Amino acid sequence: MLTTDPWEDDHLHEECGVFGVYGADGAAALAALGLHALQHRGQEAAGITTFDGRDFHTHRAMGHVAGNFDSDEVIRKLKGDIAIGHNRYSTTGETALRNVQPLFAELSSGGFAVCHNGNISNAMTLRRDLVRRGSIFQSTSDTEVIIHLVATSAYRTLLDRFIDALKRVEGAYSLICLTSEGMLACRDPLGVRPLVLGRLGDTYILASETVALDVVGATFLRAVEPGELIIISPRGLRSLRPFAEQRPRPCIFEHVYFSRPDSVVDGSSVYQVRKAIGAELARESPVEADMVVPVPDSGTPAAIGYAQESGIPFELGIIRSHYVGRTFIQPGDQIRNLGVKLKHNANRAMIQGKKIVLIDDSIVRGTTSLKIVQMLRDAGAEEVHMRIASPPTKHSCYYGVDTPERSKLLAAQMDVARMADYIKVDSLAFLTIDGLYRALGETSRNDDAPQHCDACFTGDYPTRLTDQEEIEVPDQLSLLAERVI
Repeated sequence: MLTTDPWEDDHLHEECGVFGVYGADGAAALAALGLHALQHRGQEAAGITTFDGRDFHTHRAMGHVAGNFDSDEVIRKLKGDIAIGHNRYSTTGETALRNVQPLFAELSSGGFAVCHNGNISNAMTLRRDLVRRGSIFQSTSDTEVIIHLVATSAYRTLLDRFIDALKRVEGAYSLICLTSEGMLACRDPLGVRPLVLGRLGDTYILASETVALDVVGATFLRAVEPGELIIISPRGLRSLRPFAEQRPRPCIFEHVYFSRPDSVVDGSSVYQVRKAIGAELARESPVEADMVVPVPDSGTPAAIGYAQESGIPFELGIIRSHYVGRTFIQPGDQIRNLGVKLKHNANRAMIQGKKIVLIDDSIVRGTTSLKIVQMLRDAGAEEVHMRIASPPTKHSCYYGVDTPERSKLLAAQMDVARMADYIKVDSLAFLTIDGLYRALGETSRNDDAPQHCDACFTGDYPTRLTDQEEIEVPDQLSLLAERVI
């Protein structure tokens, strides 16, 4: 039984993780290791598809990688030296096995499997047109739109049909596709979602983050560039640039929360950036206190940076239990109301009678922040001053992040003073948008040509949001209902 984690339901959820292996004996085992390293990007389901030169083999299942790919029997069935894999956190479509990736279809050119990290922001519009022209969908995932666009393209070669399909989609995507001819990988022209390339001997590896390369022992070669299409086949690796060049806008929230701290994103150490974020926060919003306490684990690097810059001692005032996951069953209201303590508990001996600076990465709905603060108060904290390592999250994301609708985002409904009253802290401050850019090595945000996608903070979306613009059209409403049932 999958339930919402009592702690994580008030965070922006990761998009998805993708991983590809080309030219390795036991490719499925390598893919499973890579997906395990990317588990933080999607915890609802996982899947792997392989190709042995003649046949495709797929295993998809709900739940974590470790529970689904730790069996020799499963790995042996996934034959071949080419594999692609996916961790899913649903952003569009229901939570069901039919939406678990890789998605696979038999096209006129042969088998075609696809893994997708991101979100197609005109998927409903495209799907409506495809259905009217006779396409029959097997899932409610936006990713399946890509398969149908490839299948119905008028171009002759699979590569040209793939490019034609991608030129029709809007939004964000990092794709890894498996065909009988080889592997295709592509990053959207704005580079919103990450994708990196590595090598292990003669084996090419593709992954959402560098940490997955580390885990399998691969050497990082480079990031896949925004708008770049990579083809890997028996003839080797080649790169194409089939799209009109655009100014890149990679997701800034990768540095704040999504990526693992031991990854490198766009040339920057995520851990070092988060420490720099904490230091900026200390300079922007100082406060007199006895200790700096992170909300583990997402607030820890920023809390270290805040403590070092402010000179206030860093302490683990909240202890995390590592033995409560997303499958924990909450049978009744009393247990459900204690959900936060199942995963985190106040370290009473450290915080009793102390003035606390509490560091977290973001505030989404505010419900968990309220519970954390109350937990510290109950443990005897004299004062709680909350500092958030990002600007206020005021806008929904349409590029692959499971963001609540805007009416449920606390910062969209309240100013900072009202938010402080709501979560019952002595003071509350957020990092400024320019402070976030400074932590990334920029002087400030370039308002005329933003360096990143920061729409969740600013409302400045880098692409059209066709489905959102047409959401009131009756046909669209019925399609939307189909996707979320």
